[in-house]
Amino acid sequence: MLRTLLFLWLTVFLGLAQAQEMASADLPGEARETLRLIAQGGPFPHRRDGVIFNNFEKQLPHMQRGYYREYTVATPGIRHRGARRIVCGGAARKPAACYYSADHYRSFRKIPA
Repeated sequence: MLRTLLFLWLTVFLGLAQAQEMASADLPGEARETLRLIAQGGPFPHRRDGVIFNNFEKQLPHMQRGYYREYTVATPGIRHRGARRIVCGGAARKPAACYYSADHYRSFRKIPA
């Protein structure tokens, strides 16, 4: 029991959780478009696209501050940014890793490079 609790604490609070992978083909079309914009360096439709993502939720692997950036994934039928995001780490145009969140950072799926 204690070992299980310790494992859960390390996973959640230290960001040791591993996101399940999601094939690019399984992403919504809007997410694939966001990945295309990331690869070409923009222009992005939202002012906050490309800002630093601090990983406060600790759902992604722990990295130095400034490693991750967040981008909006458009949601059809709404006029605001919505909940869908792609978070990428590493170089701006050639990220080392990208993750998709459909629920505003509650969970992530890794997008294979």
